[in-house]
Amino acid sequence: MAIKGAIVIDTERCKGCSVCVGACPNQVIALSKNVNGKGYNYAEATKDDCIGCASCAMVCPDGVITVYKAKL
Repeated sequence: MAIKGAIVIDTERCKGCSVCVGACPNQVIALSKNVNGKGYNYAEATKDDCIGCASCAMVCPDGVITVYKAKL
């Protein structure tokens, strides 16, 4: 059974450290060109290829990423 993943990032709490960008095996995450209320370029999902591995959430120092998985 295939797994489809999705991530939700709390963009207002994200500091744009980009640790999650390097941790994603499918390069789903990138830093936005936009900034949040604190002036940081926040992380965002740029592709729909998330496999739900949660690597990004595990390495996030601020815990702003939530990962959801669904069986297809």
